Amino acid sequence: MTRAQLMERARSGDREAFRALFEEIGPLITRFLRRRMGDRSEIEDVCQEVLIAVYRSRHTYDSTRPFEPWLFAIVRKVSFEHLRRSRRQAGSEMQTDQLEEVCTDAGASLAVELRQALERLPPAQIEAVNLTKVLGLSVEEASRRAGTSVGSMKVRVHRAYEALKRSLIR
Repeated sequence: MTRAQLMERARSGDREAFRALFEEIGPLITRFLRRRMGDRSEIEDVCQEVLIAVYRSRHTYDSTRPFEPWLFAIVRKVSFEHLRRSRRQAGSEMQTDQLEEVCTDAGASLAVELRQALERLPPAQIEAVNLTKVLGLSVEEASRRAGTSVGSMKVRVHRAYEALKRSLIR
């Protein structure tokens, strides 16, 4: 069955068709993004955002036209928006140098390790930690402010925690 046929069945409410379509287009989207983005976790985030956008935009698909140009128009739009947000976030990233000022002398070495671990995170994960833990926003508020989905924000926070844990616990 072609991707266009799977999309038509999925638009009619066939969940299995959606699953099959997403399993087929996921690797295509990932390959496309790998050529344009370097950070693996960002590729996964954008791929997830694309799949959500495909689901939400399914009503715009015209079955008389080829599926792939429609799909890759969505991929380009979502990846461009992600890149634009990342650049905007880079200007408002949490200043990790300030962490040392908060810590006592006894914790100075931990503060240095924490700062270094934070600096190794991708900008999207730094923003997620900054919004949810430093500013204390809910995941919903943080996702609105970052211009991303709630699911994507949860994934970013989780990945940031895991990366920090791996860096700090040896």
